[in-house]
Amino acid sequence: MFLDLDGNGPHYAQLTRALKGAILDGRMAAGVRLPPTRELAHQLELSRTTVLAAYEQLRAEGFINGRVGSGSYVSQLQISPTLRSAEAAAMAPASRYATRARQLPHRGIGGMHRGLRYNLIYGDPVTNPALNAAWGRELSRAAAYSSLGVAGSWGLLSLRQQICDYLARRRGLLAQPEDVLIVSGTQQAYALCARVLLDEGDTVVLEEPHYFGAYHALLAHGATLHPVRTDDDGLVCAELPQAAPKLISVSPSHQFPTGAVMSLPRRLELLRYAAQKRCWIIEDDYDGEFRYDGRPLAALRSLDEGDRVIYAGTFSKSLFGALRLGYVVLPRALRGDFNAAKYLSDMSSPGIEQAALAHFMESGGFERHLRHARKELQARREALIAGLHRHAGERVQIVHSPAGMHVVAWLNGYDQAGAEALIAHAQGRGLGLHPMAPHYVSPPQRPGLLLGYCGLSVAELREAMQLFGECLDAVPPGH
Repeated sequence: MFLDLDGNGPHYAQLTRALKGAILDGRMAAGVRLPPTRELAHQLELSRTTVLAAYEQLRAEGFINGRVGSGSYVSQLQISPTLRSAEAAAMAPASRYATRARQLPHRGIGGMHRGLRYNLIYGDPVTNPALNAAWGRELSRAAAYSSLGVAGSWGLLSLRQQICDYLARRRGLLAQPEDVLIVSGTQQAYALCARVLLDEGDTVVLEEPHYFGAYHALLAHGATLHPVRTDDDGLVCAELPQAAPKLISVSPSHQFPTGAVMSLPRRLELLRYAAQKRCWIIEDDYDGEFRYDGRPLAALRSLDEGDRVIYAGTFSKSLFGALRLGYVVLPRALRGDFNAAKYLSDMSSPGIEQAALAHFMESGGFERHLRHARKELQARREALIAGLHRHAGERVQIVHSPAGMHVVAWLNGYDQAGAEALIAHAQGRGLGLHPMAPHYVSPPQRPGLLLGYCGLSVAELREAMQLFGECLDAVPPGH
């Protein structure tokens, strides 16, 4: 008998799944006698105890039955046709949402170049080796002293209070705990915005270029996306549509991916537009903690007298990616609707992690980490830029942006095909380069790269930039 164990979990569980699969897809018909346990154990090089445990599990679930002195036999399950169909993988999507989600472009962009020695990924900070131990201590403390019940859809009051204190000091944003909803990162913030504010076909203004996660969430929901270009002062408000959109998505403190900062006149113009058109704004402050030329900028919502701005922040960027916790600061009119949508989505974000984070912030650990991270990221940024000047020279144009965790470099003389050839060659050399094109609805005429520096050390970035220069030599423009 051929049985393919999947390698996941204990051997008895793997064998149980393999035997179930053979029964359900018809390879083992009703009434067929299973091999004796000793024989099957010998064939699969497993212990007889493992096979006995699998048979016992199948017997308990009704897949097989035993006959005294005769062995074990497949039960009569009356499956016709078999549950597993060769056409299952080609099954039509079950909803309009599933249809749109299947058609999303570039869904794997965040996972590009995993495993390469020098992956210039952006937004996945690895800056503080001591953070693992510190976070472990906070989790242990929270598990010992926290309630094991559901934290509630709003999130823990202690964490919401700490967020309000932090935003007042660092972002000039005054909020009360009842304004704050804890979410599972920025991606859930966008999903909740879509669920609460949009019907299929409603118009959403999106920056061009934009954050692909927001693009995906809104497009899958069925929104009609209206890209508006950005320049050195952020979103070009003069090009906003005459017809009122339902929602405007912006990243004013550090536009993703260009790094532009929205000027004060543009901020005021955008807020006036939202008040006049009675539309909502989601302010994505994904990495506002990391500025290297002074204090963090005040949030757009801090200027919002019309209460039209939904402010979204995340700890996944400021701490580590595995921490799926973020928050939204809500206009008063939207509090109840967002809370209901959060409850219906997942009831609550993880309570023990919330308690750990609240104490980490209260004890000063969070801001100590940010000071360390800012210093380390600034050193990495300087190493990346110095390496670009040294090894790439005039072949790239570096966009000045003293903030965040990546640098944009436009490729001089390359077309899109040449840029793709450069990226492919670099991948073969162990260097992960990330293109700008997937962040545009209409790709720009000149190709560019997002060069992340948050996941490599200063020494590694120097080596990576030397390798980048070698790749530019190997794949010149017009190659």
